[in-house]
Amino acid sequence: MLTYNLTATGSDSLYESLYKCIKNDILQGKLCAGEKLPSKRSFAKNLGISVITVENAYGQLSDEGYIYSMPKRGFYVSDIDMVAARGINMKGISKSADRNISGDNYIYGMESFNEAASSLAKSSYFADFSSNQTDSEIFPFSIWSKTVRSVLNDNQIQLMINSPCAGILPLRNAIAHYLRDFRGMQVFSHQIIIGAGTEYLYGLLIQLLGKNLIYGVENPGYHKIGKICKSMGVTYRHVDMDESGVSIHELEEKKIDIIHTSPSHHFPTGIVMPVSRRYELLGWAAKKKQHYIIEDDYDSELRLSGKPFPTLQSIDVSGKVIYMNTFTKTLASTVRISYMVLPEDLAKRFYSELSFYSCTVSNFEQYTLAQFMENGSFEKHINRLRNYYQNKRDAILKELKSGSIGKYITIQEEEAGVHFLMHIQSDCTEAEIVEKAKAGGVKLDPLSRYYIKNTEKHEQNGQENPYENTYVMNYSSVNMENIKKVVQVLSQLG
Repeated sequence: MLTYNLTATGSDSLYESLYKCIKNDILQGKLCAGEKLPSKRSFAKNLGISVITVENAYGQLSDEGYIYSMPKRGFYVSDIDMVAARGINMKGISKSADRNISGDNYIYGMESFNEAASSLAKSSYFADFSSNQTDSEIFPFSIWSKTVRSVLNDNQIQLMINSPCAGILPLRNAIAHYLRDFRGMQVFSHQIIIGAGTEYLYGLLIQLLGKNLIYGVENPGYHKIGKICKSMGVTYRHVDMDESGVSIHELEEKKIDIIHTSPSHHFPTGIVMPVSRRYELLGWAAKKKQHYIIEDDYDSELRLSGKPFPTLQSIDVSGKVIYMNTFTKTLASTVRISYMVLPEDLAKRFYSELSFYSCTVSNFEQYTLAQFMENGSFEKHINRLRNYYQNKRDAILKELKSGSIGKYITIQEEEAGVHFLMHIQSDCTEAEIVEKAKAGGVKLDPLSRYYIKNTEKHEQNGQENPYENTYVMNYSSVNMENIKKVVQVLSQLG
C-alpha cells in the first residue's frame, strides 16, 4: 500500500499534497505504467484522510493524464512516454528508465490516451460549470443493459438489416408517440428523421432548404450553429435577442430566411419565449415561401417546475416549423442520437432528394432506444432526472445564497434545464473574476462569450458588454461534494 507523510503540507490542501506526491512518484518512475493504484476507500483509511480527499487527488491526476480509470476496476498509472510520443506536451516530465509493459497494460493505457490528450490541453478544475457532461450515477445502466440483452435476443434478424435513411420504424414510432403524449405534437413517423447528433441533421437541412438562403443565428446563442453554416458555405447573420427572445425586427432588417431558435428554453440566457412572440414568429415565417423556423427544443424535458411549454411546432398551421431534439441531455452527453420532425412538404422533398444518405445511427442503438421508450423506461428515467436535478440545483443555490458570496450575486432562469445565470456584483472585471476562479480550481463560463458584439449598435447605446460579470452555471457534471469548496472559492473573488 502506498504511504505518504501528509503532516507538513504548507499552504497546500491535503488533496493537493497527495496529488503532488503521487505525481512525483510517477515522474520518477516509482509508479510504473499500468500499475494499479489503491482503491479510494482503502487508500484513505491507510493515510488517515477522507475518501473525498483521495477522490479529488485522483481526479486531478486523471484530468492531467497521469492516471486513467477503468469502470469497476479502479485507477491505473498512464504510460507517460507513450503519451509524450503521441505529441502531447507535458512540461517537466522526464522519461523514466526502462519500463516493461505487459500487453494488457499497453491496451489499457492506449484506451486512456485520447482522453488524456484532450484533458492535458485544459487546466485542472475540481468544478467545471462550462461542462455539459452527464453524471454517470444518473444513467440507468441496469435497465439499459437489460434492454440491450433483450434486443440481442429478440431482434437478431432486424439488427442485420440496413436501416432506412430516416431510421428504423420502431424508433420513429416511439418518438412520434412520445411527442404526442408529452409535447402535444401530432406528427407521423415518416416526418421524423434520425441522425447521429444535431450537427449532422443541420447539415442535411441546409442541403434540403438550399445554400442560397440567409440563415439566422441567435445572439447570444450556440456558436456551433454559425460554424456549421460557415463550413457548409452558406450566408448567416447574427440576430440579436430581446427580453422575449429572437427579435422579429432583426429578422426583417437582416432579411433572414431561416432562423434557428430555442423558444422553450434558450441557451444560454434561459429565456422562455412568450406566446405573443411565438405567434409573431410564426406570422413572420408564413409571409414568404422560403421562410422556415428551426425549433431547437433544448432542455425542454428538464423543466423543473410546472409543465413543459408547448412547442412552436404544435401551434404551427402553415407547416413552417422544423422541430429538432436530442437524447444527449436526457440520456447522456455521449449518446449521439438526435432527430428532426419535418413539415410534410419538406419530408416529401427529403425522401425525393436525400434518401441516398444512410442513417448515421447503428441499428443496435436504435432498437435499444426504441424498446427503452416503448416499455416506459424512458418516461420513468425523465421523472427521475427531474427530481435529481431539482435537488441538485436547490442544494447548490442554498449554498450560494447562504455563503458570504450570497449578498453579491443574483440568480436568474433557474427553473428549467441544468443551468442558471449568476450575476456577480463586483469591482473586478469579468476577466479578473474568471482568472481568480480558475486559480481556485473553479471554471466559470461567462455569458458574454456567447455574444457577438455589434460594435456600431452598442456604441450608440453606450453599451460595452450588456452581459458583463454574468455567468452560465451548468451544474450537470459538478460533484455535489465539492459545492462548499466552490462557494469558498467564489467568496474570495471580490
